[in-house]
Amino acid sequence: MAKKTNDSDGQMPQMPEVSDRRTARAGDSAGESVRGGEAASSGESVRDGESVRGGESVRGGATAVRPVPCPHAIEQALAAHTTITLAYVDEDGPQACAVLYATGATNDEVEAAEVGEAAGEVETADAAETGAGAVGGPVLYFVTSATTRHGRALAEPEARVAFTVQRDGQEWSALTGIQGRGRCRPLSGAERVVGWRAYTRRFPFVEADERLRAALERTTLWELRPDWLRLIDNGQGFGHKEEWQRPEGA
Repeated sequence: MAKKTNDSDGQMPQMPEVSDRRTARAGDSAGESVRGGEAASSGESVRDGESVRGGESVRGGATAVRPVPCPHAIEQALAAHTTITLAYVDEDGPQACAVLYATGATNDEVEAAEVGEAAGEVETADAAETGAGAVGGPVLYFVTSATTRHGRALAEPEARVAFTVQRDGQEWSALTGIQGRGRCRPLSGAERVVGWRAYTRRFPFVEADERLRAALERTTLWELRPDWLRLIDNGQGFGHKEEWQRPEGA
């Protein structure tokens, strides 16, 4: 009988490659689908050429970071207080200061202010009392002179701060407070219009006192955009914590 032989030194013949990538092969990984020339692995979906993965969308090789909503409890806690303690480091070492703050405006407000500024106007739509920032997280506003020690430190490129927000005189069993980290920057133009509107809404006595208003209008208005927040609420159980983190690149 004739003996069966294999091609080329005992090697099995190679199967031809499938040229059409839209054809799913039996050797494809379980849970993987192919559509429009792209593979969607487990936990990833492909829609009209766009891959959506873990809160991120990828189109044409570029990754767009989607906003992560800040928990309502954290936004409520920020809106319920008015004083924030900022901690920073400069050439003389660590330091802290307390300033009054207001919770921020929405992206729609900023866009409306930019349109108004381009048209030579200063009016913008009223802000929500608490609102998400342009990338879906809280934004805080405060006023302080850029010539102060903390003002000079915060104006440095890539300067970061840590901060706390809490009310005095609390019982430990119901203690609440916020811990956070983020970046500060001075505002101008349309952004300042929006920030000032939010600040004076929170502190109406500023607008009511002409001398105070004039003095603060000459002072720098700052934005604090947190990238990490932790709410501590012993009222929900001792040591109860709730956290939020801004996506990297947002």
